[in-house]
Amino acid sequence: MINRELLDILVCPENHSRLELADDDLIAQLNRAIEAGTLTNRAGQRVESLLDGGLVREDGRVLYPIVDKIPVMLLDEAIMLDEEAKGAEK
Repeated sequence: MINRELLDILVCPENHSRLELADDDLIAQLNRAIEAGTLTNRAGQRVESLLDGGLVREDGRVLYPIVDKIPVMLLDEAIMLDEEAKGAEK
């Protein structure tokens, strides 16, 4: 999906930490939440487009969505994973 060379140079725009591709299970979980209308981005807006993938910040707390094969590296468009992670533990 994303060229390894590009992935190696992309960093979180907030704290400049490394990013890794999200695993398929996380993307599937987020897409289910999008379909249910329950997933919001950091700006509090409902996420409406299904994800092709995502880039997860090194600390695992933030995902930058990949939509139409393009990484969306805007802070307001980021998805906070704290709540999603808590839901996955149940």
